[in-house]
Amino acid sequence: MQHKKIIIAGGSGFIGQALCNYFGLHNQIVVLGRQATQQPTNANGQYNICPAAANNIRYVKWDAQTTGHWISELDGADLLINLTGKTVNCRYTHANKKAIVNSRIDSTNALGKAIQKAKVSPKLWINAASATIYPHATDTPRDENFTNFANDFSVQVCQRWEDAFFSQHTPNTRKVALRMAITLGEGGVMLPYFNLLKYGLGGRQGSGHQWFSWVHVQDTCRMIEWLAENTTLQGVYNCVSPNAVTNNAFMQTLRQVTGYSVGLPTYKWMLYLGAIMIATEPELVLKSRWVLPNRIMQSGFQFKYPLLQQALKDIIAQTPRQLYHLF
Repeated sequence: MQHKKIIIAGGSGFIGQALCNYFGLHNQIVVLGRQATQQPTNANGQYNICPAAANNIRYVKWDAQTTGHWISELDGADLLINLTGKTVNCRYTHANKKAIVNSRIDSTNALGKAIQKAKVSPKLWINAASATIYPHATDTPRDENFTNFANDFSVQVCQRWEDAFFSQHTPNTRKVALRMAITLGEGGVMLPYFNLLKYGLGGRQGSGHQWFSWVHVQDTCRMIEWLAENTTLQGVYNCVSPNAVTNNAFMQTLRQVTGYSVGLPTYKWMLYLGAIMIATEPELVLKSRWVLPNRIMQSGFQFKYPLLQQALKDIIAQTPRQLYHLF
């Protein structure tokens, strides 16, 4: 894609930054953000916008809840990407649960109202969604045809998020809900894994049998570009590599590519204790996510990094050694 106008709502996180770098060289990018310096994101403190892309990026403030002066930015946009939402890497207290839900639904509703007011509607609206909508699975993988959803908090969040998105009346804007798996790249979720390696805990977590669905961040960017360029595609798509691995296989592969011969396992009781200490939920590690990207593959999309080892080798090649080694 070149010479397009792209709006990224919630672009300060790990995936948002990757999209800025990917599209920013040849397109005009507008990032809608709350610009709160202490707002936690999944970037884990990494802000690596390349200078060439930065020249084509503007930052516009919004509250992610109500319409305002920012709605004029959507006029004539080729692509709107909404990544807004409080990180789920927290304890599921009542207050945090409310913020997780509201941050996703409020921002989606605000964007829907803004599109309705636009003089020229955006051509495509891609709203982030989550592969967590699928239940814990060890027997068979799930694809977009699966509908037998559970009723726990994480699934309810995903369902309400998608319902809010598809209920928006935007007849002149094509819509895609992108159910994202754990996204791997330089920074983001890799940094906690690197810390485990450095302190000898690079073995399996829990039983290690739980499935780990993942995607390289470059394939996330490439998939969004594919969806933008193929104008008949709409609806729900899984953004996930076709080759999920078990948690044990993931950690073993990570040790291999980073040069660690051994890593101690983290037992389930340790995960529950550690989750309290670092204010997160053990479900984020223990839930078995086994998801397939059937719809995007049927459309002809080909992954650049379909296999975990090649994906991790690429990431490690771009990562300073001190981030994953003590010495």
